[in-house]
Amino acid sequence: MATEQQPTTANLHKDPVTGEMISKTELKRREKQREKEAKKAQKAAAAPAKPAAAAAAGPSEDDLNPNQYYELRSRHIQKLKETQDPNPYPHKFEVSISITHYIEKYGPEGVIKSGEKLENVTEQLAGRIHNIRQFGALKFYDLHGEGKKVQIMASKQDAKNPDAFTTVHDNFRRGDIVGVIGSPSRTKKGELSISPSEMILLAPNLHQLPSGHFGLKDQETRYRKRYLDLILNEETRRIFITRSKIINYIRRFLDKLGFMEVETPMTSMIAGGAIAKPFITHHNDLDLDLYLRIAPELYLKELVVGGLDRVYEIGRVFRNEGIDLTHNPEFTICEFYMAYADMYDIMDLTESMVEGLVKYLTGGKTMLVYQPEGKDSDKKYELEFKKPWKRYDMIETLEEKLGVKFPPGETLHTEEANKFLRELCQKHNVECSEPRTNARLLDKLVGEFIEPLCISPSFIVGHPQVMSPLAKWHRSRPGLCERFEGFMCGKEFCNAYTELNDPFEQRLRFEEQVRQKEAGDDEAQGIDETFVDALEHGLPPTGGWGIGIDRLVMFLTNSTNIKEVLLFPAMKPIETPANTQGVVGPSGQI
Repeated sequence: MATEQQPTTANLHKDPVTGEMISKTELKRREKQREKEAKKAQKAAAAPAKPAAAAAAGPSEDDLNPNQYYELRSRHIQKLKETQDPNPYPHKFEVSISITHYIEKYGPEGVIKSGEKLENVTEQLAGRIHNIRQFGALKFYDLHGEGKKVQIMASKQDAKNPDAFTTVHDNFRRGDIVGVIGSPSRTKKGELSISPSEMILLAPNLHQLPSGHFGLKDQETRYRKRYLDLILNEETRRIFITRSKIINYIRRFLDKLGFMEVETPMTSMIAGGAIAKPFITHHNDLDLDLYLRIAPELYLKELVVGGLDRVYEIGRVFRNEGIDLTHNPEFTICEFYMAYADMYDIMDLTESMVEGLVKYLTGGKTMLVYQPEGKDSDKKYELEFKKPWKRYDMIETLEEKLGVKFPPGETLHTEEANKFLRELCQKHNVECSEPRTNARLLDKLVGEFIEPLCISPSFIVGHPQVMSPLAKWHRSRPGLCERFEGFMCGKEFCNAYTELNDPFEQRLRFEEQVRQKEAGDDEAQGIDETFVDALEHGLPPTGGWGIGIDRLVMFLTNSTNIKEVLLFPAMKPIETPANTQGVVGPSGQI
């Protein structure tokens, strides 16, 4: 666990208004701003008097800028902290019923008549205030929690202390978390409510919430302040609830098939199990550079060698690569390994799992709509998940699309094949940066000519061995291997092999990876001697599979940006005095 770095207090000064410890520069800026606002207030006081009604109303809090609102609210809460009347941060509030269950219990027609309340029933609810409205002597609040909403209908006559009614309700603002003790009721118009005898401030919100009408639309703010996004946007909440359901479904699906969930190391001396550039970290006690894992594959196969015939892991992996709409440097993966299975068994299992998952999410349907250009666009893909899925043979499809005959599979690793592939890419304007290895050139051609065909879930099969250092050779097609990739909406979401279990062949494949690494491919792997030793003890015929959870969630929630399905996506930190002079906080995630 990383040691927590403490900022030095010598350079921090207390803000006399808000009580925060801040830098000298920030304190000067605030004092200057306050001085400016005080002069403005003096000027306003010297102006001709306004009509009595307007003067009584005072300036609306909605007209204040965020800094003014924060200062005003902070002063008020600091005052409450001093007087403890009431304590703005109480330790406990006893909730008798959730908002969801309250609606289920008292919402059905006939339980409470319009304009009436259940006098002898008391419930205790808690949640966050969103909207506040006043009509005469009545004060209405929208109380939100668990993705539901119930109305608070507060009146002086219901209050436990009628004399303090106005004072108590002057403490509440939009965004505050409150506890409500009262009776279930309905308004005259029939809206389910709670009529409080008491309302208790549990945690004040010091900041101005964006208006209920316009909400929080700015994408940067939504990703950096996910808590605010979740408070205001029901769609965001829905996406992450769906994400949780997807992971739980996959876990239950594998558990029912007799798989055992395991955990493997996050750091190791060799970054193996995938072709990707790793992150490097340092172990102080051992004085050793380690890699953050790019895949759990090799460890999981070692467990199969040890006799755990069906294992899986759901967890984070880290790849030091670009950030774009479908890639994040850390992401969630599920990998499983199944002894005595091959790629064809795994293909059937994949179709059953994903079709069942879609039915679970949709209530029985196998079709979903995905909008690749965003939810506001007219472009729509209708994704059909019903099995069997379409299969595209890699070499045969490329030959058909490009009108050429590829070299025999067993020669696709040679220099002659490299020349053929380079010329093919040049002819069709397919760009491939250095190093232009056979595997990378083939991958670029597939990305250009086959992947766009895979709108509904499809499999690409028949990969050359040169592209798959951990997959077993094809039993009937020389030079190819037993591997498939699952694609939808033109993007890969899963990958599977009949696993290579021949230690002699595995060593040769690792040595080829080392040659590619020396040629400049920093995504190629090194030789993992421990893994080769494990294979020498005997790995049974095994099928292995991996799926990118984040990308799957994107397609199943109609999200075009991976940041929409990650609670805290990678973001470049904003430079502020707080994070350039002191310690960067959790929202300075990169």
